[in-house]
Amino acid sequence: MPSSEVLSIERDGHLATLWLDSAERRNAMGPDFWADLPVMMQEVAGDDEVRAVVVAARGPHFSVGLDLKAMGGSIAGSSGSQVARARQTRAEVHRLQASITAVADCPKPVIAAVQGYCIGGGVDLIAACDIRLASADAVFSVRETKIAIVADLGSLQRLPRIIPMGHVAELAYTGKDITADRARHIGLVNDVLPDHEGVVKAATGMAAEIAANSPLAVQGTKAVLAAGEDRSVAEGLDYVAAWNAAFLPSDDLREAMFAFVEKRPPTFSGQ
Repeated sequence: MPSSEVLSIERDGHLATLWLDSAERRNAMGPDFWADLPVMMQEVAGDDEVRAVVVAARGPHFSVGLDLKAMGGSIAGSSGSQVARARQTRAEVHRLQASITAVADCPKPVIAAVQGYCIGGGVDLIAACDIRLASADAVFSVRETKIAIVADLGSLQRLPRIIPMGHVAELAYTGKDITADRARHIGLVNDVLPDHEGVVKAATGMAAEIAANSPLAVQGTKAVLAAGEDRSVAEGLDYVAAWNAAFLPSDDLREAMFAFVEKRPPTFSGQ
C-alpha cells in the first residue's frame, strides 16, 4: 500500500475511498498531493477487488485548490531565459494535468463527495470524476481568473461535457462562487445532501450500489461512454458491438441468468 502525508485509502469490501487528508491546510494541493495522487489512483485502479471509488475529504472543506505558496515558483518557471522558463512551466503544467487525468482514466467509476470549499484545483479534480455529490454548505469556484491564471488542469476541457457552455463561461470568466443549490441546478452535482456526513454516506451508498453489479459490465459501460465522446452515434454503436462481442460471453452473464431464474441476488466475480 503506498503511503502519503496528504492522501489515504480506506477499503470496505469492493469499495475504496480516497481521502484528501490534510484538513489543517483545508486540503490545499501542494507538492505531495500532485506527486501522490496518480500513485494512489494507480493503486485502486489496479486492485481487482475494488469496483467503485469515492473521492472525499477530511475536515470542513473539500479543497481550496492549488497551494500557491508552495507551488507558485514551480508553475511560473524559476530560472533561465524567457523561453527556458516557458518550457519549465509547460512541463510542470503537463505534470499536474497528468495527476488529475489519473482520476479520469481510472477504469472504475469514481464518485466525488464534496463539502465546504471546492475551489480551483478542487473543481479540476471533481470534473475528472464520473459523478459528483455535494453537502448543502459546498461552495464551488473556477477561481483562476481572479489570480491572473487561465485554468489549465482540466476544468475548461471537462466542464463543457458536464454543464452547458454558458454556465462554464460564466464560472470561468467571473471566478465567482456558486452554492450547492446552484451547482445542482446547472448539473454540476447530481444531488445535495444536508451535511458532510450525509454526502459521504450517500457517495459510499451509491458506490456500493454500483459495486453490486457486474464489474465487467460497469467498467465496460464506463469505457463505452468515454469512447462515445469523440465518435458519431454510428461509430459508438459499432464500438459497443465490438466490446460486447469480446466480453458478453462471461461468467457474470451466466450468473445473472441463473440468479434471475433462481430468484436470488447475483454474486458477480468479474470473470
